[in-house]
Amino acid sequence: MNKVYGADRHRDHRSPVPHPRPTRTALALAAVALLASATSACGDAGGLKGAGATPTAVSPEKLWPDLPAASSPAFDIDEVNIQVVKGVTVPGDDIRRVDPVEVVRREIAAHPDDYDGSEAPYRETSRRMAACDESGAARRPCPVLRSYYRDLTGDGRDELTLGFRQLPGELTAVRVYTVEKHRLVQVMGWEDAVSAVELAGRSVIIRSPSEVAGYEYRLQWTWDADQKAMLLTHDEMVRTGGRTHPPRPASTASPTPAPSSSASGR
Repeated sequence: MNKVYGADRHRDHRSPVPHPRPTRTALALAAVALLASATSACGDAGGLKGAGATPTAVSPEKLWPDLPAASSPAFDIDEVNIQVVKGVTVPGDDIRRVDPVEVVRREIAAHPDDYDGSEAPYRETSRRMAACDESGAARRPCPVLRSYYRDLTGDGRDELTLGFRQLPGELTAVRVYTVEKHRLVQVMGWEDAVSAVELAGRSVIIRSPSEVAGYEYRLQWTWDADQKAMLLTHDEMVRTGGRTHPPRPASTASPTPAPSSSASGR
């Protein structure tokens, strides 16, 4: 989120140049006079033109300067979501050799209240896991989606971006995993009504429908080397070019994070 700009560098490449002779100067002045005359005869030669009035810059105004500054967050939103996946090995530290279906099965086993039993919110996900094979995404009704691999941390090794449907509702779980000290580690997790997911550079971007017609939510997680996790760096509402969505289903995810300073509120 922070940008470091290099300092401007100016070098003086000027070298001593002898003064021109008087004869050479006179010839040059004559040429300039002729050129000016020809230009005025031909009309506008493409000189600079005014762009019109520009808006006056307005500096930020700090509100309620006497309000005590908060020292702790109001909600626990798991800004740093790091979990070691127990029971899943990483052969040769190659994340492409990890079985995505087994990763989802381990998560289901770790949260029985969410997946097991007739009253569990995602009971259909657990039931459909029986249809999954090692490839996962290619078969229906397996809820595990196709896996994607890309270097999101900048260390030259691929990370695993995994998704699976949380059924019978309309939620999709999105997870990112990396390998650290021979262990599979989850470095990002989110559940929402998802309309699109993108990988861009070191970021994961999730688009979700909004209750406001013609707008959608755009959330972006970006790798942070200090925290060794994907952090939510943008949370904003953006126009969709006239597309409309049905009302957004209720999510069981943690309370919506507060927007960054560069994003609009939700």
